[in-house]
Amino acid sequence: MTEAIRVHEEDLNVEKLTLGELTWINIEPPTTKELKYLSDNFSFHPLDLDDTLTRTQRPKIDVYPDYYFIILNFPRYFKADGLMGHAQVSIFIEDNYLITIHKGELKPLKNFFEECAENEKIQQECMTKGSGYLLYRLVDRLVDYCIPILNKIGDNIEDIEDDIFTSNKPETLREITRIRRDIISYRRTIWPMRNVVSNLEPKVRKYTSEDMEIFFDDIVDHLDKIWDGLNEHKEVIEGLHSTYDSISSQRVNNIMRLLTIFTAVSAVLTIIVGFYGMNIWLPGGSDPAGNHIIWIVMLVSMVGLVGLILWYFKHKDWL
Repeated sequence: MTEAIRVHEEDLNVEKLTLGELTWINIEPPTTKELKYLSDNFSFHPLDLDDTLTRTQRPKIDVYPDYYFIILNFPRYFKADGLMGHAQVSIFIEDNYLITIHKGELKPLKNFFEECAENEKIQQECMTKGSGYLLYRLVDRLVDYCIPILNKIGDNIEDIEDDIFTSNKPETLREITRIRRDIISYRRTIWPMRNVVSNLEPKVRKYTSEDMEIFFDDIVDHLDKIWDGLNEHKEVIEGLHSTYDSISSQRVNNIMRLLTIFTAVSAVLTIIVGFYGMNIWLPGGSDPAGNHIIWIVMLVSMVGLVGLILWYFKHKDWL
């Protein structure tokens, strides 16, 4: 059984893994030096090479007589920024070559290359059926990587739901907004990629002897499930946002009711104190016991007014 040969190109971010007639070239990360290496050794279109250095390319398949150029985007969480974004993978495929170009942001791709380089069983399984089959195994691994990210969003939504109904933390709204932003970013990544993946099988059919239709259909099915899960999460988080707004409004209304009571009571007390602060004769104003009389009047007024306001609120079903 032939073992794969692994070669690292000197002074370049290029690794080559060869088994039989198939060679997998992995470039991580790409620079202008690596692009010159590809330009010198392959007849790739210059615009395709330029696209490998950008992060803003939409998923696509460019068809040429001798090769296909594929761009795929996969979701990735950037911890430094706290944002959900995407990582781009550029792929050149021809009869005896599979070339992957990326910035090293997708661990499943890096791990898969290491497994093919070090595990003889995986080498024989993935690299003896043509470049088309190796491409399928690569895309399948990366799509499977999307599912734990989707599950993590679901777990975060459950935590938000608990916070809404059990606590009144001010950062809850910020978390809701962050999750909504992550879902939007994830949807923008997955939706255009589904169409590309569904069209891969007819294109790469000539690069493998295997019947790959059912395999690529399985990947598309996984993407559909991810899309359905994102739609479900989108509806749930929007519902939780509305619930949070309703609960917040209810809390504000309760506070405003209390402030209304305090304002009404303090207004009456202010009027009484204001009258007795004027330099004119008022009942009890010159009496030594007048201070006690005023306090009694203020207390009776306050209790009566609070009772009247509470009765009115209860009558209106505001309490």
